Amino acid sequence: MARQRLGQHFLSDLGWREEIARAIRVSPNSPFFSAPELQNFCWIEIGAGHGEMTEQLAASGTPVIAVELDPPLAKRLQQLTKQFPNLSVHHADILKTDLHALAAGRRIRIYGNLPYYITSPILHHFFQFASLIDEIHIVIQLEVALRLAAQPGTRDYGYLSVFTQYFAKPDISLKLPPGAFTPPPEVDSALVSMKLPGQKAVLQMKDEEKFLNFVKLCFAQKRKMLVNNLRTLSQPQATRGHLATLNLSPGARAEELNIAQLAALFQSLS
Repeated sequence: MARQRLGQHFLSDLGWREEIARAIRVSPNSPFFSAPELQNFCWIEIGAGHGEMTEQLAASGTPVIAVELDPPLAKRLQQLTKQFPNLSVHHADILKTDLHALAAGRRIRIYGNLPYYITSPILHHFFQFASLIDEIHIVIQLEVALRLAAQPGTRDYGYLSVFTQYFAKPDISLKLPPGAFTPPPEVDSALVSMKLPGQKAVLQMKDEEKFLNFVKLCFAQKRKMLVNNLRTLSQPQATRGHLATLNLSPGARAEELNIAQLAALFQSLS
């Protein structure tokens, strides 16, 4: 039974499970499937539930660490370890879990069917371990997926887009209907696949935390011009001068700037 407070929607449709397995390259039917002996990474699965995708991951032969918060589900998942010796189960809150310790020296690939209400905090936690992670594949609400992958000048582009794309390269691999889940959510879902690193590798910011706080301030009131959102950092006239130096309009809004332009403005104001 799904627990509403945990935002549980189980991926019950076998067809969609196989589609996801192909997309993340753990299905033998995927053209990019690689044999276990060629792999030097582990899968960390978030919110493994009843093991809907755990079996697909473990059947690939790669070490799989299933993290599940719900005690009855974690206990049930332990039964799968008898079938798959490469599977271990951790009853834990992913937001309090050290991925470095879990991986035990291996590179990391992540799969998760995430509770929709907690997508952003989980991504923030993942990216604390960005240097260890090669790929992240998450099933989330379609509306949030569009925000992660959004480009400048579009309706969905905002702080979450910049934050995600700083660390990773997100792509919407699949769109899933409510009927793929039990119980069905009230919204459409999507599988977002991310390759790491993202713009971080190019920009090489010396103080990431300050830069991301700066981006958050830029988008504080999305429709306002940067000169207004940045008043606590710089006088409007000075900000216009920095924008002009970067060949940007004095009336520019954050939603119009790509990550490199935001980084350049941050460095100029600093």
